[in-house]
Amino acid sequence: MESSSSTTGAIPMTGGDGRNSYANNSSLQRIVVDRSKSIIDEAIANYLDIQICPSSNTFRIADLGCSVGPNTFIAMKNIIEAIDLKYSKSGSSPEFHVFFNDHASNDFNTLFVSLPPEKPYFAAGVPGSFHTRLFPKRTLHIVHSTNSLHWLSQVPKEVTDINSPAYNKGRVHYTNARYEVFEAYSAQYAKDIEAFLHARAEEIVCRGLMLLTVSAIPDEAPTELGMGPLIDILGFCLMDMANMGMLEEAKVDSFNVPVYKTTPREMKKLVERNECFNIERIIDILPQENNLKEVSAQTYSDHTRAIMEGVIKLHFGCSDHTIDHLFQHLYPKKLEDSLANLLKSMGKSIVLFLILRRK
Repeated sequence: MESSSSTTGAIPMTGGDGRNSYANNSSLQRIVVDRSKSIIDEAIANYLDIQICPSSNTFRIADLGCSVGPNTFIAMKNIIEAIDLKYSKSGSSPEFHVFFNDHASNDFNTLFVSLPPEKPYFAAGVPGSFHTRLFPKRTLHIVHSTNSLHWLSQVPKEVTDINSPAYNKGRVHYTNARYEVFEAYSAQYAKDIEAFLHARAEEIVCRGLMLLTVSAIPDEAPTELGMGPLIDILGFCLMDMANMGMLEEAKVDSFNVPVYKTTPREMKKLVERNECFNIERIIDILPQENNLKEVSAQTYSDHTRAIMEGVIKLHFGCSDHTIDHLFQHLYPKKLEDSLANLLKSMGKSIVLFLILRRK
């Protein structure tokens, strides 16, 4: 359920249903979806005002950054079951219309082919960036997004500008980079969340809900936590490939991954600055005891490939053979060598569940 961007445009998760597809390599993201279910039940039970949509009307739900499934279908099932339960106490339920959103280049064909045959809703695809308006004013009752808002709309321009103090030569992320690089990422994230919240404020009905899971790190935590080590090691592999003549070093210097992990304090501040939503709850749904040790280095590599293959191919213009060498040999080997420290760092990351209500 992610959306990815680069300086040259939106790049989706790997489509289709093959071995390297996102559909077959998103079980780690499924953990977040499963852990969200009880919070969704609570959010709808406690904060959904059924008067925002009389049972004779259509209840409209949007899933932003849906990718190709199956996680989006599970999330929509969880939401609709919770809404049905709430409405059943008043005698009847409305019909449901679910809008699946991702970039226009997303594999909507695979998404539609794999729709559950007995789905209790009408389905539609909505192409476009969720950092912009996607729906008419005051038409949505619930907006949901999982595993998506850590993607930036673009790589911060400063990190690829050779004349900027934030130029990120030799690295592909702000992890362990100069503070100016981190500042550029943070500023881009703030700009993107501001645009996201402004668009949703226009689209959601008064007292409608927004249910978001957001990848994050604890307040005051070092920036290398979370996905940083995974990306950092990927950058080392790309530099190795440049040294072997498989990639151009200048291309590696200009390659940066548009991912940012916020903190609870930063996210709260951004929502409050928007002034259109009440923060009902912010919950950490991925506690430290989450057992990451059961996941192999190759599994992490396969999941990273499903997310990053399109971005890397576009930027470097490399062949399938080069991609195979990266994700079947170099990357899993480096991950294996660093797995203990990697898991220790990732185990300290968090996932925030935000329950927001439109004022």
